[in-house]
Amino acid sequence: MKDILSEIIAHKKVEIASQKDAVSLQHLRGQAAIVLHEGTTPCRSMKSALAASATGIIAEFKRRSPSKGWINESARSEEIPVAYEAGGASALSILTDERFFGGSLRDIRTARPLVNIPILRKDFIIDEYQLLQARIVGADAVLLIAACLTPEQCNDLTLLAHELGLEVLLEIHSPSELSYINKEIDMVGVNNRNLGSFTTDVENSFRIAGQLREATNGTEFPLLVSESGISSPATLHNLRAAGFHGFLIGETFMKTASPGDALKEFIKVSDRL
Repeated sequence: MKDILSEIIAHKKVEIASQKDAVSLQHLRGQAAIVLHEGTTPCRSMKSALAASATGIIAEFKRRSPSKGWINESARSEEIPVAYEAGGASALSILTDERFFGGSLRDIRTARPLVNIPILRKDFIIDEYQLLQARIVGADAVLLIAACLTPEQCNDLTLLAHELGLEVLLEIHSPSELSYINKEIDMVGVNNRNLGSFTTDVENSFRIAGQLREATNGTEFPLLVSESGISSPATLHNLRAAGFHGFLIGETFMKTASPGDALKEFIKVSDRL
């Protein structure tokens, strides 16, 4: 079976090297320092937004995926994120990988001044360079995927993200990745999609939540986010009962003619459960 994650990471390394040739790491550090000093783009806490929200939905802006192809090729980042916020989203996830997901950093830069809820830069982050990019364009949080990193790399990138004022959503998929979780991690996301084959199984969230609870003995239990494969309000209701406070949902909304209205209806049905 083709390992999609390995293909993505191999391309990401080439992509970052090319970007560094065009704009040096040192120059990007300087730009990020200006953003931090001026304070014109204050970061919003995604963790706090999810903890305080009645819905906890992280609505995702995604044009395509490696497994499904184009989902919404003409999706506009000046429209859908605004509609998501109006529809009741607690936060936004914006895909910035271009080759495999049809996104770009421009999508965050476009959406940032138009919405007031936190924005997660969702990408395959393996380098400080990408954290600097995220802060400069106005992201509030970044996704770190355990399957892409060693525990040491994950810890180093988490600390760098915090220095930039960014929160970290650590994504795990299997019990073997529970060791990546430490007190520095802001949120833990359980991906219901296998990143090698891209098949989806929501039961993975329930399994991992139970194992995490056992591993921590109920102490210092992180804020949990269930990612991918959530297509019904009933599933969200059950996940909340299992201890999840965040629910990352993209394709369910993006495949419709009006993602914001689809989100609004989803929440309406969920409220009745």
